[in-house]
Amino acid sequence: MYSSHSNEYDKYSGIPQPTAPPPAPQSYESKGIVTGVPVNSSSGEYTSYSDNSRPPPPARVPLQILPKTRGPWSTGLCECFSDPANCCITFWCPCITFGQIAEIVDKGSSSCGTSGALYALIACVTGCACCLSCFYRTKLRQQFFLHETPCADCLVHCCCEQCALCQEYRELKHQGFDLSIGWHGNAEKHNRETEMEPVAPVVHEGMSR
Repeated sequence: MYSSHSNEYDKYSGIPQPTAPPPAPQSYESKGIVTGVPVNSSSGEYTSYSDNSRPPPPARVPLQILPKTRGPWSTGLCECFSDPANCCITFWCPCITFGQIAEIVDKGSSSCGTSGALYALIACVTGCACCLSCFYRTKLRQQFFLHETPCADCLVHCCCEQCALCQEYRELKHQGFDLSIGWHGNAEKHNRETEMEPVAPVVHEGMSR
């Protein structure tokens, strides 16, 4: 009879009552939770993994971009007579041919007259205008992915300046440029040709008789 009164007294007296400890957390294995990772795709069996024993994700293989392979020149170094007009102009006034090449290679950032005058000035002062023209041969090769043949660009221009300029002129013509109208003229010509391309009419079903 005293036990019941003592419990009621302790309940209202403010004395904290001992409480049971919270249950320990259970792992995925004790709970029997299936993570959905198949053991064998053919049998369809699944296994359960805990957080520490879960297999790592597969490593990603980085994409590899292969560089574009370089190709040969459209004409040889000594085929100057395949374009007799340009051959004569380059032989007597190489500054003209160089100015036309430089304007196309620079994509209009330099004019034909400015580049040709700079070439003539260097040729008159130092006699080694090939020091300027060899850099444009390198830029041309990089733009169109051409081989460095028959030797290094600087040696080609030092030994055969006129032949190198003629070869570069013919290469730009082979790429579709008209060097007589300059970079901006070629850009306008390309835009006109693009606008004049015929567009095939679209025929919807049900409209044909």
